[in-house]
Amino acid sequence: MTQKPLPLQDVPHTMASPLAYAVSENDRQTVAMVREALRTGRMRLAYQPVVMSADTTRIAFYEGLIRVMDPSGRLIPARDFISVAETDETGREIDCAALAMGLAMLAQQPQIRLSVNMSARSIGYPKWTEILHNALRRHPGLGERLILEITESSAMLVPEIVSTFMDDLQPEGIAFALDDFGAGYTAIRYFKDFAFDILKIHGQFIRNISTDPDNQVVTAVLLAIGRQFDMLCVAESVETLADAEYLQALGVDCQQGYLFGLPSVTPAWAAHAREHTA
Repeated sequence: MTQKPLPLQDVPHTMASPLAYAVSENDRQTVAMVREALRTGRMRLAYQPVVMSADTTRIAFYEGLIRVMDPSGRLIPARDFISVAETDETGREIDCAALAMGLAMLAQQPQIRLSVNMSARSIGYPKWTEILHNALRRHPGLGERLILEITESSAMLVPEIVSTFMDDLQPEGIAFALDDFGAGYTAIRYFKDFAFDILKIHGQFIRNISTDPDNQVVTAVLLAIGRQFDMLCVAESVETLADAEYLQALGVDCQQGYLFGLPSVTPAWAAHAREHTA
């Protein structure tokens, strides 16, 4: 009788592919590192400005990007851990930590507007919901300076739930941004149901746009979609002056990238506030 092969998760380590085992072990270590950072409060937000294309000295809002601080004090960006952590409860706790820090900063800095990232998987997560509503009760009007960013791929996991979630929170003045647009698989028909206020065009179409004809065509199409649905359009990953000037001429509303500022856990406005309270 022919024996059925074992499922991969049941294959002993000595039988599994060495590469598969190494990847799996690395993922486990990454999740353990993130969980320990959550437990000990070693999560930070790094703030990056989003500027107006027409006048890049004007900041439209900041994006708060989640970071893990390892025991040595080194900051680890989300791209190094989010893909292996976001699918279980660790991902929900990351979203809770990001939201709590973002709301606290908005309460401390009434002059700024701030976007915070979240996964559609966190919709309905009791702790996340409690953090948000407690802050809105304590600080009336705070929601008008909060932007929630949801990636395109995450939104399309549960489009009906995302749409209802947005409808419920928009009376609080909260705005919504569709992040990394163009990299996922959005069905355009959902744009009629969604109520996103901001469209963020994925950086893969923005880098070298001043010289890349393919990126020029794709970005023009994505921009046209955003305009059709009355969304503020943001170009991500702007790194050169030539690209910034091309995007300005194209009519992109806002730009974000290293050209205008690196993500920083100690932004200038926070340092200025500390000087006045010292």
